[in-house]
Amino acid sequence: MTVAPGSGLPASQIPDLVLLDAVELSWLIRRREISCVEAMETYLGHIDRINPAVNAIVSRADETELIDQARHRDKELDRGECAGWMHGFPIAVKDLSDAAGFPTTKGSPIFAESLATTDALHVRRMRDAGAIVIGKTNVPEFGLGSHTFNPVFGTTLNAYDPTRSAGGSSGGAGAALALRMLPVADGSDFMGSLRNPAAWGNLVSLRPGFGRIPSEGFLSEPSVVGPMGRTVRDVAMLLSTMAGPDERAPLSIEQDPELFTGSLDRDFEGTRIGWLGDFDGYLATETGLLDLCAEAFGAFAEIGCEVEPVSRRLPVEQAWETFLLWRSWMVGRDNIDLHADPATRAMLKPEVVFEVEGYQQLTAHDIGRALTGRDEWYAAVSRLFDEYDFLLAPSAQVFPFDVDQRWPQEIAGRSMDTYHRWMETVAPWTLSGLPIASLPVGFNEAGLPMGVQLIGRNHAEWPLLQLANSYERATDWTHRVLPPLLR
Repeated sequence: MTVAPGSGLPASQIPDLVLLDAVELSWLIRRREISCVEAMETYLGHIDRINPAVNAIVSRADETELIDQARHRDKELDRGECAGWMHGFPIAVKDLSDAAGFPTTKGSPIFAESLATTDALHVRRMRDAGAIVIGKTNVPEFGLGSHTFNPVFGTTLNAYDPTRSAGGSSGGAGAALALRMLPVADGSDFMGSLRNPAAWGNLVSLRPGFGRIPSEGFLSEPSVVGPMGRTVRDVAMLLSTMAGPDERAPLSIEQDPELFTGSLDRDFEGTRIGWLGDFDGYLATETGLLDLCAEAFGAFAEIGCEVEPVSRRLPVEQAWETFLLWRSWMVGRDNIDLHADPATRAMLKPEVVFEVEGYQQLTAHDIGRALTGRDEWYAAVSRLFDEYDFLLAPSAQVFPFDVDQRWPQEIAGRSMDTYHRWMETVAPWTLSGLPIASLPVGFNEAGLPMGVQLIGRNHAEWPLLQLANSYERATDWTHRVLPPLLR
């Protein structure tokens, strides 16, 4: 649909530089047509004008120091030295990940005064590629709830309607990207935290498969780090920076991430895509959402794909129960000490308490059920790939909801029994560990954006991105419909 222009900044106040895609900005910097100082000054000025309206970027660094870092990057280019494709890029790191010299508050008063002394691995890789960290992006408290508000920094508002939620937990990243305050952004995803904000921000994101972006430990945990952007090419390039094996991560994939800098062009004639929808009515969905998602079928058909409903029955009820075990296990484990201390327990978000109390009730048998349940779900999904090349599902079950609402209590007249049941559509695909791209599908009559999850085979991020790129060429939602503040 066509969305009427909103009342935003005068067009003369929207710098052309911030409207560039990330790969375009990179190319112009390396050709010396734009200096790193010019890029930094322009982005910081744009952030000063736009960010107060949505509260996406927090913990800003000193502007003079940032300009000095950009000047240093220009001097490197003068010497013929280029750190990488992100040379001179301003970036803001999600406030669940460490960036040395910046606080990692997790949106909690408990950590409001914390200061990271080292970078998370993916942050270090972005810095090594030339990026300059300017601040952090806002998150829900402890990253829980898929609605970005917290007592430290307040609420992040939706880029397309400031009375609505920006999603989460990468809500700050999504709003900043949509409003062109950042060229690309990092995020993380346990229960749709890359997918929900992308869908609600008319953006592209990739939840990579386990091991694609390294994380320490011997357990393939449901939470992964991933890239967000306005185009598939931008997302692929950021993936090339974040991905790649590391000796500290024994499960990391031994594949050269340079793969993701290649040509995204590919013929998809005859490709079969299975549409999951609401699992034959199992999931509650807001009126009009599935119809809007189905409009994407035409774009896939245009590039040679056939989209058809999946008729095979999947054990989605069991998948949800398995997911809940993993959720309590991982979130409870990470916060058990805070819960045990009365001083910090009093400051915990109720959703954290819910997960810790669930964790405390887990038995060894429950952990066994979590492990075997995930294996069984993966086997069931794998059998679908005997029939289909890719799978397709909604990225959310509701359109962006009222910003003052904590979480949707009901959908289409059906009560939600937990704080996260309204996002169940993403849970089975988290459980599978498969790579998932969230792609825009357009807007409802109220001008609210939505997206779909495009799900690929194990370790197949590259063909997934290639199909996403072909779809993007047929639709181009991100460039077609700007947020009202930019019109």
